[in-house]
Amino acid sequence: MYLNTIRSANGSRKKSKRVGRGIGSTLGKTCGRGHNGQKSRSGGFHKVGFEGGQMPLQRRLPKLGFTSRIKKYSAEVTLYEVGSLETEVVDLKALVCSNLVPAFTKKVKIIKSGEISRSITVKGLNVTAGAKVSIEAAGGKVEA
Repeated sequence: MYLNTIRSANGSRKKSKRVGRGIGSTLGKTCGRGHNGQKSRSGGFHKVGFEGGQMPLQRRLPKLGFTSRIKKYSAEVTLYEVGSLETEVVDLKALVCSNLVPAFTKKVKIIKSGEISRSITVKGLNVTAGAKVSIEAAGGKVEA
């Protein structure tokens, strides 16, 4: 195979319409645009969603959902990530120092994903029921 023998697949390159080339071409005179009206004129297309002055569908329907402002300041940490920390006491400061949560985080919840093998003390963090059982089974404790 040589570069000068490579051809594109059939149908991948469509020939462009040659308009205004006589009656026999079916695209002569009005160039396939019909006679009168907005669509026959150059630049005669309205904006996307325009319905001729009627209230457009995207404005008729109600807005849905919202962006939670609390979400920005809250984070989740898995049990596996907490177990990989070298500290005995896990609190918000320890998680921020280890780059597990952003610095501006105010609420953290530990979720049960993975296992923990050593005992740790969790202070001032929210913990799911499953994570709490795992931490206490490993010999750790959860303090409010």
